[in-house]
Amino acid sequence: MSEQTITPAAGSGFAAAIAKHADLVMGFGVLGLLMTLITPLSPIALDTLLATNIMLSLLLLMVTMNAAGATEVTTFPTILLFSTLFRLGLNVASTRLILTGGEAGSVITAFGNYVAGDNLTVGLVVFLVLIIIQFVVITKGSGRISEVAARFVLDAMPGKQMAIDADLNGGLIDSTEAKQRRSDVAQEAEFYGAMDGASKFVRGDAIAGLIITALNLVGGIAIGTMGGLGFAEAGERYSKLTIGDGLVSQIPALFISTAAAVLVTKSTSRHSLGHNLMAQVGGRPKATIIAAGMLFVIGLLPGMPRLPFFSLATVLMILWRATKDIVNVSELMGNLSEATLVEGDAAGEESDTRTDEEQVEELLQVDRLSLEIGYRLIPMVQDENGGGILDHIGQLRRRFALNEGIILPPVRIKDNIRMTPTGYRLMMGGQEVAEGMIEPAQHLAMDGGTASGAIEGTQTTDPAFGLPAWWIQESLRDEAELLGYTVIDPTSVLVTHLSETLRADLGELLSRDDVKELIGTAKKTSPAVVEELVPDKMSYGEIQQILRNLLREGVSIRNMPAILEVLADNATRTKDVDTLTELVRQRLGRALCEKHTDSEGTLHAVTLDPDIENRIATAVGGGGVDVESGSVSPAYLQSLMERLGDAVSQATRGGHDVVVLVRSNVRRFLNELIRSSLPKVSVLSYNEVVPARSVETAAVVRMED
Repeated sequence: MSEQTITPAAGSGFAAAIAKHADLVMGFGVLGLLMTLITPLSPIALDTLLATNIMLSLLLLMVTMNAAGATEVTTFPTILLFSTLFRLGLNVASTRLILTGGEAGSVITAFGNYVAGDNLTVGLVVFLVLIIIQFVVITKGSGRISEVAARFVLDAMPGKQMAIDADLNGGLIDSTEAKQRRSDVAQEAEFYGAMDGASKFVRGDAIAGLIITALNLVGGIAIGTMGGLGFAEAGERYSKLTIGDGLVSQIPALFISTAAAVLVTKSTSRHSLGHNLMAQVGGRPKATIIAAGMLFVIGLLPGMPRLPFFSLATVLMILWRATKDIVNVSELMGNLSEATLVEGDAAGEESDTRTDEEQVEELLQVDRLSLEIGYRLIPMVQDENGGGILDHIGQLRRRFALNEGIILPPVRIKDNIRMTPTGYRLMMGGQEVAEGMIEPAQHLAMDGGTASGAIEGTQTTDPAFGLPAWWIQESLRDEAELLGYTVIDPTSVLVTHLSETLRADLGELLSRDDVKELIGTAKKTSPAVVEELVPDKMSYGEIQQILRNLLREGVSIRNMPAILEVLADNATRTKDVDTLTELVRQRLGRALCEKHTDSEGTLHAVTLDPDIENRIATAVGGGGVDVESGSVSPAYLQSLMERLGDAVSQATRGGHDVVVLVRSNVRRFLNELIRSSLPKVSVLSYNEVVPARSVETAAVVRMED
């Protein structure tokens, strides 16, 4: 890309200086507004301020008409206050000049002569008509719209916040975008609430205009007659000045109140008001041709002037020919948008190039977690009752944070038309780790071994636990539960499968960035241990390996300060990750036991014969494992796992959660063996059992030579 030199536009330095001292300029401006209420002004100064008032009101009207949404002009309620004060100050200054000197500058005189002319009655009527239009129609209508809009925006605010939280939990947006959306919702509520109150300024200004006009007229005539003027001459002079003063104040007020009405009545759009009107009114060719025909017929009526009606009918015919090929309004809106962008072709090309580069870079990004679903499952993503996939995933993330101490990355949900319509698959780092199929209009009845009869349905297998199951109609749910089946809705089936898959792969999900965030959170409550450990004794990568080991074995890492304390105490003595993991487990022994104890606080365990533990300890004593030695040959280990499985199976028949309890020097090796064949069984060491905990031995595994 070639380099381009950008030359600052003329006046940019002045604009930058104004922007830099905006607060100072604003302060002097407000002080000047207040000074006009009490300080006499010369006719020249009054003319300048009246012209400024007209200019500002026109500018504000144009700004509101070109705004895409009401919240783009969030300062409008404050502007209403200042503009009202400005007009009231000018009214006071003009009234002082009219009553003291019988003149009020060139602007007021010109307005009075132009409108009143030779007929004061016409001038007064025109002035009163403008007051009625502003006070009765525009001001009252915009005030009512502001009140209703504020009420509806405030009522809808909780729902919008919940929708943002659901999108964030579902991975559709990130935390930055969620913060921006929450800020937009709050800003919208504040704007309409402020507009509801600010509209009262416009209404009060209209009432004040009527009162000031009456005072100018009556007081001016009275002062003029007492000063030696005849009643007719005083009435003519002060009536014209009063009309001019009223018009020069109320015309800018009319612009401001119209701007307020435009702002509160327009809907949020990507385009300005002019584009929306052209698209939504001119994009109806049938309506255009019908209106043209009706105008032509009206022009044919006896006594009607044909030229204006036929001319307007011709204009509508031209508009119809230009828009007759438009299929819908969005097509015309797209054409208008393209026409708007023609002037910036060079900038547009550069922007397109930059967009293409960003899109190519996005192709390199891989979602940490994503859920792909078939098209028949799309309605299940989010529903009005809060039972959609997004809501369940939000609850799932909270459970993992509470129980496992890890915050799951957002799950991005995508539809995939190439999949089976009722299928889904979980992707981790772009690779599939689980898949399944569900019936969105049915329920899953699972047989956990307690079902007493058959049920009508489509036979399948529960994707999470591998139990035999049947997809049944919702009408058969009560019958299935009476027969002993566990009945689950399809959304819960999918989320349960997702939960079990993630729980088995939590160690793989934990990244270095996650570890950094966890340590940063722990530093808020335990800054000393974090400063002692990181980075002097251990790096984030080493801590990540230990935390991964804990998560793979189902150990919660929620108590990060305790984990970091163990690492800080032992990191100088050993750098072996497995050894440090065992030391952390011993520190978290109470929490480990709580997961497996019954309601009475008893831990049910299957233990090994001391000879077996001695043989395994001898094999692993040097740090490595010699599985070819006579003591722990592969056949020996296979037989040991079979007997352990039988012992655990018999012990769990009583409904208890059973663990395998062994010596600390063989726990790690035995856990690796058991994880492959008995993944749901936990292996604890004697050092991890809390001394005060009651332990009941359910079985002792022995091996004959």
